[in-house]
Amino acid sequence: MMKIRGFITTVHTDASCVALSLAPDNLRSMTTTSGGNTVMTTVEGTQIRSVIASVDDYLMNLAIADETTGLPHHKQGMNEKRE
Repeated sequence: MMKIRGFITTVHTDASCVALSLAPDNLRSMTTTSGGNTVMTTVEGTQIRSVIASVDDYLMNLAIADETTGLPHHKQGMNEKRE
């Protein structure tokens, strides 16, 4: 049986936050860690189509996690009136 393994390394302003945001969506065949300003993910599988689909989903989640962790943090809640 063929074993497929891929590595994805990306650079982020808040890598630990991005990695934590990705963790709930990781499949059992995926591991995501962070160190410094990088996020490192390993994807493994035995079927190329499944690995490609997993990487595709991961990249979409990565883009969203990176975008949302870069948003400004507000001290007020969403439902509070702004002055």
